[in-house]
Amino acid sequence: MNVEKILIDLGKKHPGEVEYLQAVREVLESIEEVYNQNPQFESASIIERLVEPDRILTFKVPWVDDHGKVQVNLGYRIQFNNAIGPYKGGLRFHPSVNLSILKFLAFEQIFKNALTTLPMGGSKGGSNFNPKGKSDGEVMRFCQSFMLEVWKLIGPETDVPAGDIGVGGREIGFLYGMYRKLARENTGVLTGKGRGWGGSLVRPEATGFGNVYFANEMLKTKGESFAGKTVCISGFGNVAWGAALKATELGAKVVTISGPDGYVYDPDGIKGDKIDFMLELRASNNDVVQPYALEFGVEFHPGKHPWEVPCDIALPCATQNEIDKQDALNLINNGCKCVCEGANMPSTPEAVEVFQEAKILFAPGKAANAGGVATSGLEMSQNAMKLSWSAEEVDARLHQIMKDIHQQCVINGKQADGYVDYVKGANVAGFIKVANAMVDQGVI
Repeated sequence: MNVEKILIDLGKKHPGEVEYLQAVREVLESIEEVYNQNPQFESASIIERLVEPDRILTFKVPWVDDHGKVQVNLGYRIQFNNAIGPYKGGLRFHPSVNLSILKFLAFEQIFKNALTTLPMGGSKGGSNFNPKGKSDGEVMRFCQSFMLEVWKLIGPETDVPAGDIGVGGREIGFLYGMYRKLARENTGVLTGKGRGWGGSLVRPEATGFGNVYFANEMLKTKGESFAGKTVCISGFGNVAWGAALKATELGAKVVTISGPDGYVYDPDGIKGDKIDFMLELRASNNDVVQPYALEFGVEFHPGKHPWEVPCDIALPCATQNEIDKQDALNLINNGCKCVCEGANMPSTPEAVEVFQEAKILFAPGKAANAGGVATSGLEMSQNAMKLSWSAEEVDARLHQIMKDIHQQCVINGKQADGYVDYVKGANVAGFIKVANAMVDQGVI
């Protein structure tokens, strides 16, 4: 496999798709050795088939705002690979959404889902629609128009969307209601549903919980734990909330959260009613964190990321490429020993190189934030069986899945000097499972 040639060819076919090409490069560089050791992958052109989506649906989404004016957004659904199960991946509603970002997310989802051991393929979708500042009626009309285009492509055994940035319980409810009307059936076609109509307990906090469970397994390899550690978290949505909740429960002190407006530094720790306030902020449909600083009288640093704050553990839970090389150097120089990604690809390649050269514990999002989609898979299982498990059972299953993912990463990523390259471990473990399935099923 010639990685550079593949990337050059992809760049010509998909010019300007920076995030997508970045994600492909990371995977190909990690799996090059194992790929070349398995000639059956080469003869079946696995890489050439794997880096291109099965299909991409792009469509307009017209809707009427509260003033009677017609608005038009772009909608997408990318079904990337379903070799090991139905397509599975979230929907993102945010002004930054474009084809490159969704292709990167869908490509990552293939390997993330494979790592969970659950039968799920990779997909992603969304729109450049911004739910911020919109009324419930406007969001409902947009979601209904979006579903009018998507519903024929999805189904409980075909493609199961979920939430992501900008798509929470409200949006999932409106999407599901329209799907149910169009398809004339109640099925587990969306995850992240309300508890009263097929949703799973623990799902809102699952990505954050899973992120902390994974980080804890990493710390155990060094004889450490979260107890007594200082933690910096970025973001303040469901992932950051779940991570703050679980890290605090395990005895750590969380000192930062962040938003597009900057970050909050709370030296006394974000816990109790402060964590509850994070939920209130998110529920207010506002994406800024300065109100937290005003509410609790703590420092607010406008326009900055929290990676300049000294900490033992960093949990980036916001968005892609939020940690650059300088941020990584700041973390290392301030004593950070563990970086565990709660968001998708929040560290730039240059930042990852800094972490790995310093030999600190570093885990990529495709492994460390897989708890969200894993619990979505558990929701699918409950829907299929027409059952509802207790929070304790879901949490126990989630915890075990994250332990198993960590073990896969260690087995496939341990270097001769004992250092665990979690990036390589996650990519190799996920790739081998998908590639073998593709070989078994022929050229389709």
